[in-house]
Amino acid sequence: MTLASRLAAVALASLLASGTAFAQTAAPATKPDAAAIAERKAPKERSAESLECSKQADAKGLKGKERKKFRRECKKEARAGSAAPAAPAADKK
Repeated sequence: MTLASRLAAVALASLLASGTAFAQTAAPATKPDAAAIAERKAPKERSAESLECSKQADAKGLKGKERKKFRRECKKEARAGSAAPAAPAADKK
């Protein structure tokens, strides 16, 4: 046998051997139990401050980024214990 035919035989054998390694599939993932799914989907409890700030944002007609910013500042002030109603930073001119 010539050197070229030996190399061709080795190349063919390596291709056949490596093809099976790529054909293997991963093990199927296990399904999470129903309790874990229900826990993730359960709505989180909202604090009184959060609800009040949402009502104030609704009354002002805020939406999107402005609403998010207003609620963040409102909740921060409520946690700090300020008695004054929260006002958005845009109104503080």
